Amino acid sequence: MTLKLDINPIKAWLPHIDNPLLISGPCSLETEKQVLDTARLLAKDKRVFVYRGGVWKPRTRPGSFEGVGSIGLKWLQMVREETGLPVGAEVANAQHTEEALKAGLDVLWIGARSTASPFVVQEIADVLKGSDAVVMIKNPVNPDVQLWMGAIERVHQAGIKNIVAIHRGFTPFRDTKYRNYPNWKTVIELRRNIPNLPIICDPSHIAGKREYLHEISQKAFDMGMEGLMLESHIDPSCALSDAGQQLTPADLSKLLDKLVIRYESANNPEFENRLDMLRNRIDAIDSELLEMLSSRVEIVKEIGRYKKENNVTALQMNRWSQLMDNRIKLGKDLNLDETFIKILFQLIHEDSVRMQTEIMDTEE
Repeated sequence: MTLKLDINPIKAWLPHIDNPLLISGPCSLETEKQVLDTARLLAKDKRVFVYRGGVWKPRTRPGSFEGVGSIGLKWLQMVREETGLPVGAEVANAQHTEEALKAGLDVLWIGARSTASPFVVQEIADVLKGSDAVVMIKNPVNPDVQLWMGAIERVHQAGIKNIVAIHRGFTPFRDTKYRNYPNWKTVIELRRNIPNLPIICDPSHIAGKREYLHEISQKAFDMGMEGLMLESHIDPSCALSDAGQQLTPADLSKLLDKLVIRYESANNPEFENRLDMLRNRIDAIDSELLEMLSSRVEIVKEIGRYKKENNVTALQMNRWSQLMDNRIKLGKDLNLDETFIKILFQLIHEDSVRMQTEIMDTEE
C-alpha cells in the first residue's frame, strides 16, 4: 500500500540547508547554563541546523529525572535568540503540545512510546490543527510499520505538511550490542509505502553507547536517510539522563568529519548505464528464483497430500533439523551469510508447514 501524502521536503521549511539535516543538543535540558553553553558550541559547526533538548522526559519508572518542565521552553527560546538555530523538543501529550506551540518552538517530535498509542497521537494531532509546525514522528517501540504510518497519517490529517520520520530503533527481543535494535527493513518498508516522506536516523537511541554512533550514522547515510539526530552535551559525564550515548560538541564534529555522505544518484551517465545493466541481471535472477520457488511449492503440496493419505504430521522435527544443517553448510560453501540462510529457510519452512497443514485440514 503506497500512501500519497502531501508532505514537504526538508528544504521547504529549512531553505538554507545545504547538507543532510543534523539535529543536535542534550538529551535533557538541565540548567540554563548547560543549555546555552552546549548551544554556543554547536552553533559554531554549520552542519548543525536544529538544536534539540528534552523538556519533558517520559521515563520507564518513577523516580528518574523526568525533565525540568516548562522552564526549558524559555531556555530554548534563549538559544534561538542568541544562536539563530531553530529549536525543538519532544511532546508526549496534548498539554505539552499546547505549551510548545505557545512558546513558538520550530520543531516538535513525537516519541516512540507516544507513537505506539493512536489515542495519544490523535490528541496531539488535534492540538496541531491550524499550526505550521514541523512535526517529527519517531517509530513505535515495536517494529510495526502500520502503526508508524498511522501516526504519520493522523498528523497529516491535522493539516501538517512539514513531517519527518525518525528511525530510533526498536525494543530488542534478545540481547544485542545496541540499546535498541535497528531493524532497517522496517525503515525500508516505510520508505516504500510513503516514498516522499523525509526520514532521518537517531543513532543515539539506537546505540546507547558512544562507541557505536559512527557505525550507525554511516549506515543511515548508506541507506539513503536524509539526516541524523545526535545528542550532544557540554559534559556528558554529568548528564542527568542517557550519559553514555551523548557526545561533547567537539566529539560530535569529529564524528561528522569521518562520515561519508551517500547520494541517491551519481549524475554520471556511465555509472547509471552500468548500474542498469547489473540491475537487469538481478531482475533476471529474481525471476528464476521465483519460478524455482513456485516449483518447490508444488512439490510441498504433493508431500502434504501424501502425508495426509498416510496420516503423518505436517511438521517433522528430525527432517527440519537435518534440512537446516544441510542448507547452512551449503550456504557457507557458497560464501553466504549463516544468519541470512537461517532466516531464509525458516521462512520457507514455516510456509511449507502452513501449506501442508491447510491441505490436511481442508482438502478431501
